[in-house]
Amino acid sequence: ATMMHPAAGSFTPDQEPLLDDPVGSRFSQQKPSDRWHGAYVIFFLLGIGSLLPWNFFITAKHYWRYKLQNCSDEPGPVGEAASDLRDYFESYISIASTVPSVLCLIANFLLVNKVPASVRILSSLFVMLAVFLVITVLVKVDTSAWTTRFFTLTIGCVAVVSSASTIFSSSIFGLSSCFPMRNLQALISGQAMGGTISAVASVIDLAAAADVTDSALAYFLTADIFIVICIMVYLFLPRLEYSRYYLSSQESPSLVSVPHDSSMEDEAEPGGTANSSFLTRSAGIPPLRPILQKTALLGFCVFYVFFVSIIIFPSLSSNIESVSKSSGSPWSTKYFTPLTCFLLYNLADWCGRQVTAWIQVPGPKSKLLPALVLLRSIFLPLFIFSNYQPRAHIQTVVFKQDIYPVVFTVLLGLSNGYLGTLVMVYGPKIVPKELAEAAGVLMTFYLVLGLALGSACAVFVVHLM
Repeated sequence: ATMMHPAAGSFTPDQEPLLDDPVGSRFSQQKPSDRWHGAYVIFFLLGIGSLLPWNFFITAKHYWRYKLQNCSDEPGPVGEAASDLRDYFESYISIASTVPSVLCLIANFLLVNKVPASVRILSSLFVMLAVFLVITVLVKVDTSAWTTRFFTLTIGCVAVVSSASTIFSSSIFGLSSCFPMRNLQALISGQAMGGTISAVASVIDLAAAADVTDSALAYFLTADIFIVICIMVYLFLPRLEYSRYYLSSQESPSLVSVPHDSSMEDEAEPGGTANSSFLTRSAGIPPLRPILQKTALLGFCVFYVFFVSIIIFPSLSSNIESVSKSSGSPWSTKYFTPLTCFLLYNLADWCGRQVTAWIQVPGPKSKLLPALVLLRSIFLPLFIFSNYQPRAHIQTVVFKQDIYPVVFTVLLGLSNGYLGTLVMVYGPKIVPKELAEAAGVLMTFYLVLGLALGSACAVFVVHLM
């Protein structure tokens, strides 16, 4: 039987690869199916692993508070500096994790045509594993005599592991643009599920372990094991026939260099073809200006979505206490923050991302999209006037019932997941398909830039409280 290449319009939207086959190298192959949804599951697992370090760092609030209180469950009479480290630890973690990430994203964009994706992905995974092993070992080390140095070491570990995580995330996001859209959606949904898994693990460890260090040890060992799983499934990905079919596009000019005097005006929208005379194989830097022109509005949207989210979560939201904390019940003292802040937010974020598989409105060129993104600014005063503690300057608490921060957190997570996923998915689709991978990396840069500036603003906001 003659092997036929499917007609250009025969793929459904969720089956069509983001990158065209510009040289026709696969015309003699029939498109294989994703047997047992193997590639989908792998991208989902890699999505979980891409944000796993960040989620495990911020969710272990009880452990960090214990360590920064001289390894004690009670604050005690510590100095002002130690108190500052303890009370604003989430803000410092946010800065340490996002500012270096911006630099790593720039480096990744410059190296994307020079260093193979497999090298970038595997090296970043091994760095993440090594740093998490250090964090795991430190759990059982008594750091009460060197709390400030422990804080410095922890912040350094956060910076290193977040840098590696950023390279891993942007590389795997760019790689997924060679696959059908459903795999990119699996990757993004996996990122949200990573937060849910870390929150569930934190709650289980708190309930099962009587000692804070025992709970933290089991918690970080879970992260170590999952990073190893990510390494194994990534190595297995090229063994799938389905993956080999789409990864073969990496041998063609998936990232291209365009002459400086060329114009993108004649470039076709998704589904069209680019002028092949402009698209030649290159080991240089992808063309930044035409991609910026195409993705400027979506770039602002993804920037502002995560800018608002990182100001609130976790710096503000994790310090909102139950109004009945004085009762001493386990709900109001032990489980309120892990459940209502971390678990609820991550579940809502995951649900918002999942909805984009069925509903994709507004469109990439709609004026309603940036309007909805800007509307999320209302969450800032809502959380500020909830029962945030401790408060030194703004003493007014407007929302004096526990249900308020619960509702606010659900809405924050849903809007973050839905709007953030929409703009991230739209980015590689509004540029010529030959530039889709570079556009994916650039969209990740917008995201991390929003996180970096938002985390800096978060420090300012919590010190005003």
